[in-house]
Amino acid sequence: MEIQKKYVPDIYLNISHFIDHFIMLIFAKAAYDAGLEFGLGYEGIIIFGLLGFILFGAMAPVAAILADKYSRSTLMVIFHFGVGISAILCSFANTPLELAIWLGFVGVFAAIYHPVGIAMLLKNSKNLGFRLGINGVFGNLGVAAAPLVTGYLLLIANWRLSFIIPGLVCLLFGLIFLFALRPEPQPKPEETSSGKKIAFAPQWQRALFALALTTTSGGFIFGSITFIIPRYFEIELSNLSSSVAVTGLLASMVYAIAGFAQLGAGWLIDRFSEKIILFIIGLGQIIFIFLASIVTDLQLFFVTLIATSFVFGQIPLVDTIMSRYIPDHARGKILSIKFVLNLSVGASVIPVSSLLLKAGYELSTLFTFMSGLAIFVVLASLILPSRKNIKIS
Repeated sequence: MEIQKKYVPDIYLNISHFIDHFIMLIFAKAAYDAGLEFGLGYEGIIIFGLLGFILFGAMAPVAAILADKYSRSTLMVIFHFGVGISAILCSFANTPLELAIWLGFVGVFAAIYHPVGIAMLLKNSKNLGFRLGINGVFGNLGVAAAPLVTGYLLLIANWRLSFIIPGLVCLLFGLIFLFALRPEPQPKPEETSSGKKIAFAPQWQRALFALALTTTSGGFIFGSITFIIPRYFEIELSNLSSSVAVTGLLASMVYAIAGFAQLGAGWLIDRFSEKIILFIIGLGQIIFIFLASIVTDLQLFFVTLIATSFVFGQIPLVDTIMSRYIPDHARGKILSIKFVLNLSVGASVIPVSSLLLKAGYELSTLFTFMSGLAIFVVLASLILPSRKNIKIS
């Protein structure tokens, strides 16, 4: 079946975003049980997930280059089948090293989505902020579903099944995605009457520098929030429940509810200054992430919910700002650089957490550190050019 120069409606890209984050975070919840089988503690087993998270970011430029050479739709089809098969292979690992290798393959294929799938979404600039918000909600529902579904599968079976079933679902949706592809409508020409490509918007270098600050600090904060909270809740919500299923449910509730903050952020982006929105988001992160480091039980649950809402609300804002300064022909490459920064920095959460725990620190220390990093988000809002509703094709 010819799959070049094709497109799919947003809903398929949104579901793919759900799958991407879901698959990448299975290990975050299954790590403790996998460690028990291999004779390792949580602080010892999580380091074997590092390769997957590094490649999740590092392979983004490769995905962007291949998408430019072949097509975005081709790469998206490969994404589904590659991630699905790799997840299933994780379940057959007999040693931590084998598990690390297969998680690495999961990261390689999962790296395709953000520079390629998001670029497909940005192709249509209509109601972009809100549409990115919806896409972000799907991604964060994947984040939310990972600890919930994995916790349930751990309860009724084991960590191996928690990779097999999502892998099979991913393969099935890959087939659905493939047959949903349709010929791409005649694109708006990127050539002006003079034959030149549409230019970058004024002050785009300054805007990208601000986004680089936001992306780098935000990558660590997002990685920490999505990877650590399931385990953090197991420790700090012990007065509420000691069940991995219950703490997984509570973590999922945080991710699911906070994910809808992206809809609100997307709606605001289409109407108000991105500088002001980014400033408020950064300030909210500083305050509520710090509070999450000093409270426990129900207070921790609600504070974490608010903090995570500010973290997730930043996601559509960054992509919308980028689309307002960068023309379509360059977005794949810029997105790939963005996700190398974001996801590679996010991958550092694993060794940092492992080292902190081995050194005798509590996970709450990580939240204090994240609160300090959020200062760079506020700084980025001050650097961002004072422009509103810049739109280029």
